[in-house]
Amino acid sequence: MASAASEERPALALSGSEFDRLVDAHAATLYRMAYRMVGDRHEAEDLVQDTFRSAWTSRASFEPGRSDRAWLVSILRRRSADHWRRRRLPMIVGGGLPPEVRVEGDDPLHDRFTDAVQHALDALPGELRESLLLVVVGELTHREAARELGVPLGTVLSRVSRARARLRKLLLEVDRRTG
Repeated sequence: MASAASEERPALALSGSEFDRLVDAHAATLYRMAYRMVGDRHEAEDLVQDTFRSAWTSRASFEPGRSDRAWLVSILRRRSADHWRRRRLPMIVGGGLPPEVRVEGDDPLHDRFTDAVQHALDALPGELRESLLLVVVGELTHREAARELGVPLGTVLSRVSRARARLRKLLLEVDRRTG
């Protein structure tokens, strides 16, 4: 006969081994997305770690029929919003410019994304950038992105198309200036 305590405790929708599988399957994609959201390798690592920590603590709410990646991306988006809310601007020192700090190490995405791509992404309006990141970097389907953003599928399709066109135009302008 089961004890009263075990009857009160709901079964977790996600076991430890299933969670490990999620980490293995989605960590790299979440990292790429976080890196594009914050533009800093260490902050991106922290965001992904916070995302998985939140996923673990809320694993009872995991819906097995829902896309694993969509669930994790929704958590990443919330952690990213928290990041930007608590972020402090750098202290300004003499001359009105922030200090330049050289960071050693390779860009983890050096062969896929350049500074020009990051600057072009930063120049996009927020709703276009976020839609593009969810679909291209986050590898969500357009339908999953629409559900995540709470907008119609057609809106996501349109935003991604416009974002790609603007990104292409911005990058061509950079090529013309540097070429």
